Amino acid sequence: MPSSLCDRLPDVAAQDLVAGFVPPPHFSHVSFESYRPDPYYPGQAAAVAGVRAFVAAPAQVKKRGWLRKATPAEMRPGVYLDGGFGVGKTHLLASIWHATDGAKSFGTFVEYTHLVGALGFAGAVEALSHLALVCIDEFELDDPGDTVLMSSLLMALTERGVRLAATSNTLPDALGEGRFAADDFLREIQGLSAHFDVLRIDGVDYRHRGVPKAPPALSESEVSALVAATPGATLDDFDAVCEHLARVHPSKYARLVQGVPLVGLTGVHQLSSQDVALRLVVLVDRLYDNDVPVAASGESLGAIFTPEMLKGGYRKKYFRSLSRLAALADLARDREF
Repeated sequence: MPSSLCDRLPDVAAQDLVAGFVPPPHFSHVSFESYRPDPYYPGQAAAVAGVRAFVAAPAQVKKRGWLRKATPAEMRPGVYLDGGFGVGKTHLLASIWHATDGAKSFGTFVEYTHLVGALGFAGAVEALSHLALVCIDEFELDDPGDTVLMSSLLMALTERGVRLAATSNTLPDALGEGRFAADDFLREIQGLSAHFDVLRIDGVDYRHRGVPKAPPALSESEVSALVAATPGATLDDFDAVCEHLARVHPSKYARLVQGVPLVGLTGVHQLSSQDVALRLVVLVDRLYDNDVPVAASGESLGAIFTPEMLKGGYRKKYFRSLSRLAALADLARDREF
């Protein structure tokens, strides 16, 4: 009898959350040297040089100026990596973390907002203010409340001398619009923007070299066979998992999938509720962080978000999730039946 994600109810103490803010297994051994710039996009090599300079030459906070292109000779205490999906922003962010001495943290935007929810604002500031570096992956601007919360948190940290590094995504259909995400970023973080330099990383998604393709669904028998052949794999009905996610705080999703070698899902279908879809996005992020293959039957994983969702305010989350789901589904299909 295969195990089930729905049987898992992880319990993570608040004080243990910060200890878990490290690069996930997928990026646990990356470095500047292991990043392979695409020769067709010289901005990638320039970005590597820029982040190396950021690590090597810490700068004092500047009270004047605006977000502008970074130069190795004068780096601000914050660096922002702007670009599309799959161009290596998280790889470089994790490389910054690995190359920086001293206490540091690495987490997604959502994980930091969950940390504030668990510890309170003052508690989160206290927990992070002794660090030399705070890395924020996938900085999100689609929720005004969360954006203001994070801007306030990061401002409090910079006042205490903490250095910052962040990434965010430019949508695939906006890649030709220049600093699309960077302009949004500087506008939303307002006063904090003076502390960041921008490094633009152009290129195409290395996972798919284009718009993520919808992975074909497996049959239920194929999913069952993969689960049976993978000790420790889980097998669940898609709706049951979606219901279970509502009972587990998103800050615990990483613990929910910890140690799972493969996730099997049956009865996958398009979602109609945005709340359910957003919880699933967080789960997909944690699965991707831990390189957990996903084998699914029913409708294609590429069709789980409605066209309206892909055009709405959370579209960046959904496009990222589709890209990552395609990669995880490919991992599952690479296994023998």
